[in-house]
Amino acid sequence: MAGKSFIAQLRTKPEKRDEMIALQAELKGLVFEHEPNALVYELLQSEEDPDLFQVVASFKDEAAFDHHMSIDFHDRLVPPILECLAEDMQLAFYRSLP
Repeated sequence: MAGKSFIAQLRTKPEKRDEMIALQAELKGLVFEHEPNALVYELLQSEEDPDLFQVVASFKDEAAFDHHMSIDFHDRLVPPILECLAEDMQLAFYRSLP
């Protein structure tokens, strides 16, 4: 069964950068605590542009990704994360290959 992954590019409003980082840190901790089939969840910050971030997440399979999207803390944390953004998030999905 193929895994499911995504890479999301986030550009924050400069004044909301610290808030977004804190929200993402909380989300990452909860993902690893409550989602055993989440293999990777990382927030990466550009070295050249402090307001540019990538979120890289990888899940064991489609069911694990669906679970992530429906878990209660996702619904609580994602809307305020999106409010910190200066532009729409760019999101791309991938599948794991053998």
